[in-house]
This record gives sequence, C-alpha cells and structure tokens, in this order.
Amino acid sequence: MISQRTQLGKTGMLVSRLGYGSMGIRGPRTWGIRVVDDSGADRILNAVLDSGINLIDTSPDYGASEERIGRFLSHRRDEFYLATKCGCVYTQQEDHLQLDHVWSRQVITNNLETSLKRLRCDFVDILQFHGGDAETLEREGLIECLQGFKRSGKVRFIGVSTSLPKLPGMFELGVFDTYQIPYSLLAPEHESWIQKIGQAGSGVIIRGGIAQGGPDAVIQRPANNDVWQKANLDRWIDESTSRAELILRYTLSNPHCHSTIVGTCDHRHLAENIAAVAKGPLPLEWYKELRQSVAAALALSFPPESKTTT
Repeated sequence: MISQRTQLGKTGMLVSRLGYGSMGIRGPRTWGIRVVDDSGADRILNAVLDSGINLIDTSPDYGASEERIGRFLSHRRDEFYLATKCGCVYTQQEDHLQLDHVWSRQVITNNLETSLKRLRCDFVDILQFHGGDAETLEREGLIECLQGFKRSGKVRFIGVSTSLPKLPGMFELGVFDTYQIPYSLLAPEHESWIQKIGQAGSGVIIRGGIAQGGPDAVIQRPANNDVWQKANLDRWIDESTSRAELILRYTLSNPHCHSTIVGTCDHRHLAENIAAVAKGPLPLEWYKELRQSVAAALALSFPPESKTTT
C-alpha cells in the first residue's frame, strides 16, 4: 500500500510517488502485443486505486483507455487525480489505431469534450499538450485556449508532455503547471532539465521511469540494454534486488521527481512496483555511484544535485 504523498509543484495536489500510466488498457486493434479485455482493465484499475496510487495518466488517443477509466472508476473519482492530453487526432483502421498530432483550437477543444464524456466527469485535474512546440502553440492561440479551460473549471491545471529538443522552448513560455518528461537510470539525458523545472516550482511527472524493466523487458530495447552493460549495472543485482526495482528506485531518488507513471496490466508487476516504492529512494551513496557510472557510460555531464535524498 502506497501512503507517501508529494506535492506536485505549486498545484497543491498531493500525489503518490508512483502513478499509473493507462496506455496498457488501450484495448484491441490499437498497437503492440500486450492488450487487455474489459474485465482485465476493470481489475487492474481498481487494484491501482486500492494500492494507494492516486495519479492516473491517460490520453484520448490511447484507444479504449479513457472510456474504461470512466466506466470502471468514475464512482471513485474523488480518490484520484486525472491527467489527460490534447492535440490528438486518431483514426481507427481495421487492425490498428492511426495516430497523429494536430495543433488547432478545434482539435484540442474536441479532445477535451470527448475526454470528459469518456471519463464520465466534469473536469480533469491536468490537461497536457501531447507534444508540440512553443512557437506553434503560441501562434495558434492554444495556450490561451487551455487557460480558458482553466477559467471555465473544466481543467484545474495545464501541463505538457514533452522532451528535448522542444523542452527548453516550452519551459521558456513560463505557463505550465506540470511537465511530463522521460527519464530513467538508463535514459538520464533530461536530468538537468528536470532539476531546472523542479527548482522553478513546477510539477515534474516522469514517464519511462522504470525503463520497461531494463534488460528484463518483455519487449527488448537494445539501447537500454547497451547502457546497462556498459555501466556494468548487474553488479548491483542480487536475490533481494531486481533490475526493475533498481531502475524504479533510482528514478524515485531524484529529488525533483514528484511522481513517476508506470503502466502495467500485470498484477504481479504492480505488486512488485509498489514493493519497490515502499523501500524508498536508494541510499545516497548508491544513487551517486549509479549516476556516475551511467554518466561515464554515456559520456554525459550533469550539474550537481541541488539537494539530496536519503
């Protein structure tokens, strides 16, 4: 059971350190090899809330995800914070979901209206641009549009799901309450920006914080495996510490990570993730040594930590 809560930047929302990414409940005829039926989605979503996780991230282009959240969790809406996205255009083909991102007022307005209906609620806690660049969002008046949603009460806070090289431009706008950013032990390239955003008082939501389990991922990522091997990270693994646990606890050791969203439909994996979070951040010396090992393997240079975890 996850009981620890962290304030998400200046939003005032107290979020669980582990959030839930709902792409995995997208359903059939979408993409990928791992799908779940309605009963499976019902079970995992309620198990997520029962475990103490109170931040759920979704998107209108995640297949059946929003509709399933609405159908199976709307009666528990006061137990969790809900984040969705906009800028999404999607077309159901015979065997897959065709995805695109279009930056217009009509698209993002339609996204929000559709999301509220699917989610069976009157508002979302965070509405995030699903990518995009600062120049386009400003030119099309889309930031003003999201701010209008806030004034109407349909959206509490606005955010962006982004990454380099577009992240700096988004940050310079100075308008976002939250940033969703990729980061993990095996992909730490955004670390300096996570620190900068956290120090500015914005909420930091990490995606990819478990790196799909590293070398143990169901779908192998050669780039992740290469970093793992070059940094010789198996020396940290023993019978009491799995690869996924080490990666997740490393992410949680970053002092500016407020919550990391991890998606799964496997109840065993959910339990393992919760157990990893319960162990807390890594010991400071472990965290520093791991950070240095991976930085050396990737030939990266990071700024010193502004504060440390214990």
